[in-house]
Formats: sequence, C-alpha cells, structure tokens
Amino acid sequence: MPYTILSIAYPFTPVGLDSTGGSEQILTSLDRYLIDKGHRSIVIAVDGSKVRGELIPSPKCRGPLNEEARRRGSRTHQRLLLDTLTRYPVDLVHMHSLDFHAYLPPSGVPTLATLHLPVDWYPKGIFLQNDRKFFLNCVSSSQHACCPKTNQMLPFVSNGIDLKALNFRNCKESWVLGLGRICPEKGFHLALAAARKAGVGMILAGELFPYPEHIAYFERKIKPLLDSERRFIGPVGAVQKRDLLSAASALLVPSLVAETSSLVTMEALASGTPVIAFEIGALPELVVHGKTGFLAKDWKDMALWIQRRSKLSSLDCRELVEEKNDFKLMGSRYILHYESILKLERNHMLAAAKAQTSWLTDFR
Repeated sequence: MPYTILSIAYPFTPVGLDSTGGSEQILTSLDRYLIDKGHRSIVIAVDGSKVRGELIPSPKCRGPLNEEARRRGSRTHQRLLLDTLTRYPVDLVHMHSLDFHAYLPPSGVPTLATLHLPVDWYPKGIFLQNDRKFFLNCVSSSQHACCPKTNQMLPFVSNGIDLKALNFRNCKESWVLGLGRICPEKGFHLALAAARKAGVGMILAGELFPYPEHIAYFERKIKPLLDSERRFIGPVGAVQKRDLLSAASALLVPSLVAETSSLVTMEALASGTPVIAFEIGALPELVVHGKTGFLAKDWKDMALWIQRRSKLSSLDCRELVEEKNDFKLMGSRYILHYESILKLERNHMLAAAKAQTSWLTDFR
C-alpha cells in the first residue's frame, strides 16, 4: 500500500545530495527511497533544496541566524505544515529537525520525530507528549540508551548511506581529512592540532554557517592553526567530497559531544579510508578499534594513532559498512515504523467503531 509521507527539514539548511548536515542527508536518502518504492514524498525545506518528491519551499534566511531568525523560521514552517496538511492526503508526518517541537502537527496527526542530535539538546517535554499518534526514534543504540523511558519511543534505526555514490580506493594520499560543519562541538581545532603534532598535512572541509558563535569559533580556534600544510577549503559538493574521502589516508572525527551517529564516518569507511575518532557517543559502534580505525582519548592520543594509520586495511573498512549501513536497509526500517504507527491508528479506529456499534445495539 503506497503512503504519502510529509518530511520536515530544519528551516535553514538545504536538503539534497550536497547537504552538509546529517539530518538533511538522511532526509534526502529517505525521500529517494520512498519514491523508488512507489510512495509519495513531500518535503518542507528551505528554498533551493533538491528532492525527488515534491518540495514545499520555505524562504531563505537573510542575515545572521540569531534567535529572531529561528523564531521566524519556526513560524513559517508551522504555517507551511498546516497548509500542506489541508492540501494533501498526508498519511504520516516525519520530522527531522532539532526544533521540531516548535511546529508540531495538530494533535491526532500520525507523526514520527527522528532524534538526530544528542538527547539533551531537545526539551524534556518531547518525551512527555500526551498524543497517542506521536512517536520518536533514535539513530543509534547509544543514543537510544540515553533517552528517558517513554511508550512513544520506537526501536532505533541506524543511519545509512548510498554505497554506490562513493569511490573505494586502496592507494591513499599522505594527508588526513576533517569534514563537517565548522562549529565548536565538532572540535576540528583539536584535529588540526593532532595533525600538526603527528607531522602530517590536513585538509579541513565544511560549511561555516553564519551563526555568531560559529564564526567566533572559526576566527579564534581554527584560523590560528591553519598553514601551508593544514588548509581549510570551505564547503564541498557531493563529487568533491567523494574524491576527498577516497584519497585521504584517514578521516579525523574529534567530536566534543556524544555523536548520535556519523554519516561522514560511514562514508569514509565505504571509501576504504580508516577513521580516527574520539571514543564518544555512537562512534565506538562504527569504528572497530585496530581494524577500521582507532578510538582516541584526546588530541595527543589522536596524533599517535595518526602515525599508525597505514597499518589498517581499506577492505576491512568497506566490508563493515556494506553489512550494516546501506541506506536501503535504513529506508526499509523506516517503512516498518510507518506501517506500525498507521496500523495502531487503524486498530484504534476499528475498536472505536466496534464500541459504537455495541453501544447502539445495547441502546436499542
């Protein structure tokens, strides 16, 4: 039975193959999977997003992404959401953004909210929703274990990537790579420090969004560590990202917060590139220490492991993600979640109809 799924992205980050953010990449893959499986996919995302289904565009933010911009974005998303629900026969709303709680669908609309970020980044009230049609899911075992107990929590769904979109390469360059949003919690200043201590070159690529705190972080922490051997090249598209991931001798993931998952880690491994990461959050679920990468305690430890990166096998890296992290496996699991939510709704309606019929029979 085909479904109509309305997916909601973060108001400020474009969705598409060139997306920087993890939740936007997952939404892009899920939109594609839904269409391939004969379902209808509708996506509310910022203007300029590229989707396989139908895009409901929200206006781009002009100026700094401050609190007023966030409030304005939430109001716009809420208006677009309500309008879309009146215009389309939506079966289920799937929310992917950090601030989804600011523009939830009306009570009674089947809704799944995927928690892409650390649990304590969300208000506690989302775990206390008194709506039998509202459900949550996490993206890793470690994230799921951090959540408060609630009947609204479904089994976690591991993130997945398109393995065919990545180039496996056995022969690597000498430099290491950092790739992701340039912001304090990603800790790329520590990766640069580790690369310098290890005496290797490094390319840092990623989007610097115009949040004041992100710009300040770049100026104070990143820029002083850049030189002729350790360079920042800014945001990269899908093709350039693929080439960087396959050429690098290792990917450095120095996250300072508990990563709920790590798409870039999966992409690196699929490219045959080992990952050297801090031992935090879901990263130990993705990196097999001593086989597909190394888990470091701090930046000095990371520098030591960088020097041992050549001892790891590119084939071992690829085999891990082929087994666990194909986006088609992720898509099939989300379809099962949709089916279980909608089945609960059908059963509730049947039970209500049966109770009504019983009452009328008794009344007569």
